[in-house]
Amino acid sequence: MAHVSTLIVVLPLLGYLLVLVNGSRLSERQIGLVATGVVGLSFVASVVAFILLLHRSNRQVTVHLFNWIDVGTLHVPAALFIDPLSITMCLFVTGISTLIHLYSISYMHGEKDFKKFFLYLNLFVFSMLTLVLANNLVLTFVGWEGVGVCSYWLVSYYFDRDSASSAGKKAFIYNRVGDVGLLLAMFLLFSRTGTLTYVGVFAKAGSLSPTVATLVVLALLLAATGKSAQIPLFNWLPDAMEGPTPVSALIHAATMVTAGVYLLVRMSPVLALSSSGRMTIAIIGGATAFVAATIATSQKDIKKVLAFSTVSQIGYMVLAVGVGAYAAAIFLMVSHAFFKALLFLGSGSVIHALNGEQDLRKMGALQRFLPLTFPTFLIGWLTISGIPPFAGFWSKGDVLTNVFEHNKILWVVGVATAILTAYYMSRLFVLTFRGTERFRQVTHGHDPHESPWMMTLPLVLLAVLSVLGGLLDLPWIHHNSLAGFLRSTFGYVAPLHAQSTVSQYGLAAVDIAAALIGLAAAFSIWRSRSEDERLTPAFLEHVWYWDDFYDATIGRPLEELAVFSDVVVEDEVIDGGVMGIAVGISRSAEGVRKIQSGFVRHYALAMMLGTAVLIVFLVARVS
Repeated sequence: MAHVSTLIVVLPLLGYLLVLVNGSRLSERQIGLVATGVVGLSFVASVVAFILLLHRSNRQVTVHLFNWIDVGTLHVPAALFIDPLSITMCLFVTGISTLIHLYSISYMHGEKDFKKFFLYLNLFVFSMLTLVLANNLVLTFVGWEGVGVCSYWLVSYYFDRDSASSAGKKAFIYNRVGDVGLLLAMFLLFSRTGTLTYVGVFAKAGSLSPTVATLVVLALLLAATGKSAQIPLFNWLPDAMEGPTPVSALIHAATMVTAGVYLLVRMSPVLALSSSGRMTIAIIGGATAFVAATIATSQKDIKKVLAFSTVSQIGYMVLAVGVGAYAAAIFLMVSHAFFKALLFLGSGSVIHALNGEQDLRKMGALQRFLPLTFPTFLIGWLTISGIPPFAGFWSKGDVLTNVFEHNKILWVVGVATAILTAYYMSRLFVLTFRGTERFRQVTHGHDPHESPWMMTLPLVLLAVLSVLGGLLDLPWIHHNSLAGFLRSTFGYVAPLHAQSTVSQYGLAAVDIAAALIGLAAAFSIWRSRSEDERLTPAFLEHVWYWDDFYDATIGRPLEELAVFSDVVVEDEVIDGGVMGIAVGISRSAEGVRKIQSGFVRHYALAMMLGTAVLIVFLVARVS
């Protein structure tokens, strides 16, 4: 187990080093195959570790690598923590990442920074695996920062574009705000428990006072809102679409945005100590899911629709965590990895066919030109819309069933979000593949072309996973499914009352009805039009003016403060003070210099006068 689990995290790093050292001597295809191969081998190692873990009675294994930090009472090893949660994360992170790497070989063909792109991809996967396999919060933070900096590099890949460089900086800054939350949680936990290893923290979590527990939970939530793009820090993720499409797929499906949800689930024994903290998590998740879904209904860029879709789907996961449905959150995370990677890579195939065009208004009627992309994208669309028997129906239904048990208001929000999800994804599907041809100007009169096999093979495999993914956790086999496998990982889980068959089928019927309502509304509205300003209000297209609000309340005041500091504080106060001292010294020096004439007779006269003054003074004292 030790050697296999170590290989999981080391192999992507090895690929990074191999490409870094030998990249100048390798062709594009060789670089791509090396980078893809090491991640594929990491997936194989994850499968082996999973099988070994299944055959163990104790499913928590710590693999000590070396002593790392040993200062005073702080002892932090470099060690891996193998348990059902970390292995589940490794399986879909490495599996989906392998397909995205393979897809990227063709998609990025001809790019001048091809080698650098795959260096970043390998490092991204290594950082994510470090994050999920770490046995302590400090090592988790290393991986946490690693995925952050890799996302900055990849989002800013086309750094010569102002929009791309700005998007990279935005992602970097928003994530640094979230990092404050994780650091605060670490400081609070260490001050109260004296350790930062997960096992140690969980063993002493009962000693935390209710106030401290709530503060820790809220700090963890702040960290998750930054990394997983939740309110109020979700704005960076749509702008991250400036990076190449495989980057978008990697960030949204396998790495980065799932890290925040993973952290919350990993810390479930601490979350169990604060009901108010969990309720705050649920409210943030529900609100984010709904708000992002409304925004997605009015976006014109195919990738931005999918980006806001990710924000919304992650909101569902956070909502599930808030009501204690940790297994449901992970189930949705895994199935979301399947269909969101499929949708992003499918959109990349569309963009590839249209010479880089991403505007939905310049697409349409593409189904007959893309014989593989079309059916696979159709499966992704039906899956995320919640149509049975695809994976999204089961995973999203699992979340909504748990939410229904604990908070009816949030359940209504979740159902409304499901309707919006089916609507905006159907709108995207219709505008892309149905209707009239609107792309001839983009393709210069030529027919669009299907993508090469390295791009379509991942689409087919992801489509199969999207169809069959629900088998991981069907509602009638929870005793021997993903939920059963993960159960030992969690702390206190809020009890889910046994529901009658009628209730179960009733909730499932509501889920199906929500999906069908969204589909029917989108087809009735968009099948005969490509754009209608009344249906895409500026309020939603401009993201509820969220960026404008931040700009007005934070950006511009800080800019004015910077200008004031530059003009007034810097020039008048700091420089003025320094110059004032200099002028004062200069003037005093001018005055003192007048008594330094350089004539000996003047100095002799001064000595005589001084001696006379002293004599008079002494005589006066004696008398």
